Amino acid sequence: MGHTHPSSGSQDNQAAGAPAANRKSLASALAAFPRLRLGHLPTPLEPMDRLSEQLGGPRFWVKRDDCTGLSTGGNKTRKLEFLMAEAIGEGADTIITQGATQSNHARQTAAAAARLGLKCHILLEDRTGSNDAQYTLNGNVLLDRLHGATVAKRPGGADMTAEMGSLADMLRASGARPYVIPGGGSNTTGALGYVNCALELSEQAAAMGLKIDALVHATGSSGTQAGLVAGLAALRSDVHLLGIGVRAPREKQEAMVFDLAQRTAARIGYEDAVRREDVRANCDYVGAGYGVPTPGMVESVKLLAEIEGLLFDPVYSGKGLDGLIDLTRKGAFVGMENVVFLHTGGSVALFGYPEAFDLPGYQTD
Repeated sequence: MGHTHPSSGSQDNQAAGAPAANRKSLASALAAFPRLRLGHLPTPLEPMDRLSEQLGGPRFWVKRDDCTGLSTGGNKTRKLEFLMAEAIGEGADTIITQGATQSNHARQTAAAAARLGLKCHILLEDRTGSNDAQYTLNGNVLLDRLHGATVAKRPGGADMTAEMGSLADMLRASGARPYVIPGGGSNTTGALGYVNCALELSEQAAAMGLKIDALVHATGSSGTQAGLVAGLAALRSDVHLLGIGVRAPREKQEAMVFDLAQRTAARIGYEDAVRREDVRANCDYVGAGYGVPTPGMVESVKLLAEIEGLLFDPVYSGKGLDGLIDLTRKGAFVGMENVVFLHTGGSVALFGYPEAFDLPGYQTD
């Protein structure tokens, strides 16, 4: 059954971009789904005033989903709260998932499985062709193994869905009860985590009396953006959402997000709430490919480390940050007062890319 969407011209609506009645309705819809509390939520919403001063644009804020708490945090924790609850509900004893070599999703999934006493098998696709030991064994890969997951590599371009299916069949034949999580946790169950994030951000804005004009984030496997699109649509929020693509061309990225956002909205009872124009992706900052560093990413990650004390990752949030900064310099946010960047975490991946940043050595006295 679909939900009604009351309109409001109240101060509450002006502050949060969504009336209180809409937030209550969405919270009720989400409460119908099983969820395990794995994250440190709500995550902080903090100003980045030194960045604002440097760029001379709107006031920038950061939604700290790098602080979700599960194995150094990150956006996948929100998805895993719903995915792991579903896995437990189905009686699973083993989790299977996949990602690129320095997958933040794989690391958080391994940690969630460890916390819940489940076995975890991770398949890592080689999307960069790098044989550097720092990249293939350090960073997220080190933590995958530290959490007790079994890690296996697959060549670039492999059909990772089929690879996970084959592994699941083999495990079932041996008596295991596997639950397969798609890359990035990006299905309608995982996307519920970012429907919830949209609700959380709206509640924070209302409490602070903050009118958010735009929300910017990195978008890859599509679950984060699809959840936000569905959540903001359900809230009838006027926040301008923009994904900065890190992998696919714009047409493909937007199509994936739109499809998943529609299915996610329908699952929570908001059929036809998502419009095609709600889905926006700028994919000009991908560079040579997923996981391949770009000069803009390096510059942006260094800048935020030096002026805000914040760490972003080279694969995902760093490219999103590059998009935010470059678009601001090009005037994309002129007329806006408050722009929020969703920090999706992943800074542990920096340890897989030390050469990309060309940092000076020790200073000698």
